[in-house]
Amino acid sequence: MEALLVSIGVVALAEIGDKTQLLTLVLAARHKKPWPIVAGIFVATLVNHAIAGAIGAWLTRTVGPEAMRWILGISFIAMAAWMLVPDKLDEDVGTSRSVGGVFLTTTLVFFVVEIGDKTQIATVALAARFDSLVAVVMGTTVGMMLANAPVAFLGDAISKRLPVRIVHAVAAFIFDALGVAVLVLG
Repeated sequence: MEALLVSIGVVALAEIGDKTQLLTLVLAARHKKPWPIVAGIFVATLVNHAIAGAIGAWLTRTVGPEAMRWILGISFIAMAAWMLVPDKLDEDVGTSRSVGGVFLTTTLVFFVVEIGDKTQIATVALAARFDSLVAVVMGTTVGMMLANAPVAFLGDAISKRLPVRIVHAVAAFIFDALGVAVLVLG
């Protein structure tokens, strides 16, 4: 249960103001069809985070426990620092053309943009930290949906009211605390 709840919280906070949340805003403004956008985000996130989680679980089995402790601790602390760097949506994301409708466009673009993103890296680290791949992938997917589904439906109204800096600072604190706990407590 801890893996699920930590994964939900960390990813939901990390996603606020992230480029994939900005992508959701762009897709919602362009297509004005929230349901296929949300469905595309769900499918893309589930596949992307399942792959990331599998990599994290593989790392745990492959690397020794002492090395893994250091890798995880440093990774979480690095994620804390990365959370404080503002994200922007790259101009070449490719949302100008639809490929196979809103659902397929969202799924493909969201999957590609999520590669190497904070939440994907966090999923790798969380899967390596916790011994429950399913709980981590479910948690990170739910966290992603909690942050992005409202944007698909309410878009601009929500994005202008969130204190993004404060949310990022809280997420950074959580990542930092996880990193220190892994290093100190093992």
